[in-house]
Amino acid sequence: MVEKKFSKYMSEWLYGEDGYYATYKNIGKSGDFYTAVSTSKFFGGTIAKHIISLVDEGFLSSNAVICEIGAHHGYFLADVCEFIYTLRPELLMSFHFVIIERFDDLQEQQNNYFQESFGDVIKLTHYKSLSELQCENAFFIANEIFDAFPCELYFQGKTARVNNNEVIFDLEDKWVESKAKKYYKDRGEIAVGYEDFAKEMANAANRFEFMSFDYGEMQARPDFSLRIYTKHKVIPFFLPKEEEDYISREKLFQKSDITYDVTFEHVKDAYAEAGVAFVSFKAQMVALVDMGILDLLEILQKNVDEKIYRQELEKAKMLIMPNFLGERFKMIRFRKELNA
Repeated sequence: MVEKKFSKYMSEWLYGEDGYYATYKNIGKSGDFYTAVSTSKFFGGTIAKHIISLVDEGFLSSNAVICEIGAHHGYFLADVCEFIYTLRPELLMSFHFVIIERFDDLQEQQNNYFQESFGDVIKLTHYKSLSELQCENAFFIANEIFDAFPCELYFQGKTARVNNNEVIFDLEDKWVESKAKKYYKDRGEIAVGYEDFAKEMANAANRFEFMSFDYGEMQARPDFSLRIYTKHKVIPFFLPKEEEDYISREKLFQKSDITYDVTFEHVKDAYAEAGVAFVSFKAQMVALVDMGILDLLEILQKNVDEKIYRQELEKAKMLIMPNFLGERFKMIRFRKELNA
């Protein structure tokens, strides 16, 4: 492998021609990891309820763009559509549904799933990047996107390069060093691309709300969080070779997911630079309860038999239980107003 900075190595791992995300991967029990989307339809349902509340308050128009960024199979946006149909069906006809997806293979998977689920009722539009989208009013949603941005690795003043899958800290990089000092990190991951992403979104719509869910904290972790997920096993990236769970990076490269904890302060600063206002930051369990997940479960209880209700309740609990996804995952929300 040609020697390169770590961000290039991670980008190739995830998004290269043979990268992990370049083709469709199962998520959930048969995949490498779980997400909130693979856990319960009520994740998307709660977002649908929130979108309707934005229409009612006058922030979103009835012909707004509803856009998911990095949709994988398309389950999340489809769940949103399904609940909009249940709660406010006329909006399903007037909203414009969009997915931002760079890979043709995944676009095909998403189109097929929407066709199977909705036939010709919903017209789904794809763009390869936010820079291709221009609209007046939008709601943007993303699940676990910021942890999938390539990062640089920083350790005591030096930035990492990779040579034959070995990480060497000996590069000088003023930008990485400035970010490390800003977020009080003497070691750890420095995400690359948040600033450009925020600017692209700011230019894509004149007025919008953006909501994203991911794992991490507002302040930076004091150490490395970089890790690999393979078949529901978590392998620390810097696991010593003598450890029982050690698998060589060469064997895992492009065949597994690689990720790290998000420093949400970095995300917040990137959007501030783009002129987009920070609205709120909450644990996922608090955010979902505030947006009405319990109200949706109550509606379900009144309309289905007890067995189905109990099954869906157990799935939904996983979204909000502190020891599963409820506390570890966070929601961050931004808004751009017309006069911003």
